[in-house]
Amino acid sequence: MTTLSLSNLSSIPQFNGKAHSKLQALAKPIGAVCNISCTYCYYLEKQQLLEYPKGSQYTMDEVLLERYIKQYIEGQNTPEIIFSWHGGEPTLLGIEYFQKVVELQKKYCPSYSKISNDLQTNGTLLNDAWCEFFKNNDFIIGVSIDGPEHLHNHYRTNRAGKGTFSQTMRGIRYLKQHNVEFATLSCVNDVTGKYPLEVYRFLRDEVGSKQLQFIPVVDKREAHTNNKWLSNQQAIIPVSGEVEPWSVGSARWGQFLITIFDEWFEHDFGRVLVPYLENFVGVWMGRESTMCTLSEICGKGLAVEPNGDVYSCDHYVFPEFQLGNIQEQALSTLAFSPKQQSFGFAKQKSLPKQCQTCEFKFACHGECPKNRIITSRDGEAGLNYLCEGWLGFFKHIDPVIKGLLKANNIASRLG
Repeated sequence: MTTLSLSNLSSIPQFNGKAHSKLQALAKPIGAVCNISCTYCYYLEKQQLLEYPKGSQYTMDEVLLERYIKQYIEGQNTPEIIFSWHGGEPTLLGIEYFQKVVELQKKYCPSYSKISNDLQTNGTLLNDAWCEFFKNNDFIIGVSIDGPEHLHNHYRTNRAGKGTFSQTMRGIRYLKQHNVEFATLSCVNDVTGKYPLEVYRFLRDEVGSKQLQFIPVVDKREAHTNNKWLSNQQAIIPVSGEVEPWSVGSARWGQFLITIFDEWFEHDFGRVLVPYLENFVGVWMGRESTMCTLSEICGKGLAVEPNGDVYSCDHYVFPEFQLGNIQEQALSTLAFSPKQQSFGFAKQKSLPKQCQTCEFKFACHGECPKNRIITSRDGEAGLNYLCEGWLGFFKHIDPVIKGLLKANNIASRLG
């Protein structure tokens, strides 16, 4: 879940002489309800786990929607306030729902701020009306597509088991026809991970995406039951267990990144945005990571469910990580609560020694806690499943980026 980001390598300066109060949340107004059934989707099971009402679509009603929008805006004092709409499939809510969203945002937006919206979709329901709405209201759209047809259709199927590639591409054509700004989000799994150049070039050349996001699929088996958690703080590190067969292998993930980095660096640096790659160039320059999974601490991206429940993270929508409900406490109170702070710092405090002594600790900080499911070479729990791949990738890009820094010509290419 991942997710569409509107941020870049630069940080927003202090505003009006005040310290920033900034929230980031993924609003899921339709919860896990979706019109397709991707094999690797970690969120579909939430319909059972969170006890959604049976026989109906579980939707954030208008009263709660207004409360959420009001609280989200009141919790921030930045020049730009970014709303992120996820699911499930948010377009199932209909255009009228998001017209109400825009209306409420205008109602509560302070004079010193601008509101932006991004929405993540599988693209299958997009049409002229949707794209006219997106264009007229400056929505940025994230489209989930895993590559060319034979790769996309392997796991991204409808409920009848048929591939969704043609419907997703139809949606992309609508976005292009209406000049809607969009990015692509591609899951790197055991199948797509074998074809990095084919995936990259398809997204760049045929889809025409100017922002390519990649997410490694690492799904621990039976992640929703019988978990053991590492850390005596607000525990966030799952230990023990095997991954599902569709998960990308660690070494393959590293090689996938290496291959697309070489292609991007040679042909597309400064022209095509690949958040992972731009992030690492910035990190090597001494900048803060722009991605929560690669930051020293986490807990900055809350998940808000249709009933107002707030969870520490989109990947931790489990009862033990519920912070509260916006009908009882303000979203900002929950976001900056001791429990959420504990959750965020647990990432830093639970690093195994192998990570703490790694020369590339600055680049990933042990990566996402949800992936820390193997043991280190010393037998210590909590090593990231993707460690081998990340390490190989870092060793590959290290001399390349250092060479650019030495030549002193990197800043102009980043902009």
